[in-house]
Amino acid sequence: MEIEIISEEENPMLHRSDVRFEIVHEEATPSRLSVRDSLAAKLNKDSDEVVVHELDTKFGMRKTAGYAKVYESPEFARDVEQEHMLERNKITDADADVEAEAEEA
Repeated sequence: MEIEIISEEENPMLHRSDVRFEIVHEEATPSRLSVRDSLAAKLNKDSDEVVVHELDTKFGMRKTAGYAKVYESPEFARDVEQEHMLERNKITDADADVEAEAEEA
């Protein structure tokens, strides 16, 4: 899977960058999580800071166009993004993780 950044627009009010990208892939359309991880690696960010919103593959093509929001920190992502987008991108709430660990103990 090869990712090419088409455009990157800064959004300082929301502490993020809006990124449009294109993926060339050999197999089926890659999963949202694998795209998120690859995009995070390309941008030198943590996976929890990247929220993939769109993946659009034309029928029969091996190219996928996408749109993602890259935040300065996972906290900014949790503050701004809707719950269903956080769930799709497997970005968990840090407070919930701490509470779950406390309940297990």
